[in-house]
Amino acid sequence: MRALVFDGPWQIGTQQREDPVPAAGEALIEVHATGICGSDIHGFTGENGRRHPGQVMGHETVGRVAQVGAGVTGLRPGATVTVNPVIACGECPACRAHAEQSCPRRRVIGVTPDLVSAFAELLVVPAGNVVELPESMPTEYGALVEPLAVGFHAAVRGQCSDTDRLLVIGGGPIGQACALAAQRLGVGRLVVTEPHPRRRDLVGALGAHAVDPSTGDVAEAVTSALGGPATLVLDAVGATGSVEDAVRCSSFGARVVLVGMNAPRIDLAAYAVSTEERSLIGSFCYSADDFRQTAQWVGTSPPQLAHLVDGRVDLDAAGGAFTDLARGDSQASKILVFPGGPANKEQSR
Repeated sequence: MRALVFDGPWQIGTQQREDPVPAAGEALIEVHATGICGSDIHGFTGENGRRHPGQVMGHETVGRVAQVGAGVTGLRPGATVTVNPVIACGECPACRAHAEQSCPRRRVIGVTPDLVSAFAELLVVPAGNVVELPESMPTEYGALVEPLAVGFHAAVRGQCSDTDRLLVIGGGPIGQACALAAQRLGVGRLVVTEPHPRRRDLVGALGAHAVDPSTGDVAEAVTSALGGPATLVLDAVGATGSVEDAVRCSSFGARVVLVGMNAPRIDLAAYAVSTEERSLIGSFCYSADDFRQTAQWVGTSPPQLAHLVDGRVDLDAAGGAFTDLARGDSQASKILVFPGGPANKEQSR
């Protein structure tokens, strides 16, 4: 099979690899499309140190079941599927509590170096991580399930409800996912702060009110748009500046969910958290239930999803897409890599 192989910082290209064969309990997936994630870009540049030479990355994927290993039932060959990348042990206290993302023995497709992942023509995964999708939906939407599940989990962690005045900080793919998740949970008062005009236009198309935080008083703009300070903030950036904005724009007793991972350390206005009794909540990945719920929602083909994919490349062009995204030369929000080549806008089968 052909696969996109990371050979070191700023080096990635197509190579031949042996076709994988599913063992007992596994499924072989013929990959249709895989999204380029921000974490993939940070790995490509060497910034996060979580990708290793010789690794095949990719974890936001959709494909078809090509073959199943011994003992696998319930997966139909030819079915359209997505894959939950979090491989948990299934036995520890976290797994028993249905918090698989916190499993201390978890392995993650696209991150764990020895797992040949989804930027390839074929992918072998545990059958229990495969989630079937309806044939009626545009196939490429399946590659959006993973990032959308990240946003949904963040909203759930923040106990998001229809009574909230919600601020999402950052209009990139995870911020977009947070905004859509909030709408799924009934939020009507929703603002997204985003300095990039193209992304502001995109979140506006998703039904959120977009604010440019680089002009004027961001707290005043957010409070005016929401009709009061935010009661819930989903920080999809994760930097000192974004947390400062979260505190400035939120009310006494507000919940602030940190889902963005821009920086490993931040400075925190501790007095503003303690004296005004804000809650700072961490959010990482998603549970298996969050992932399946999101896949079910994506399977209904919500019209907003048509706005999310704005770049499509084949394996040979993927290296250039990585480079352009890393250098800031690409304006795309979400680029999908199609091992078999993208169809025209991929809006139909």
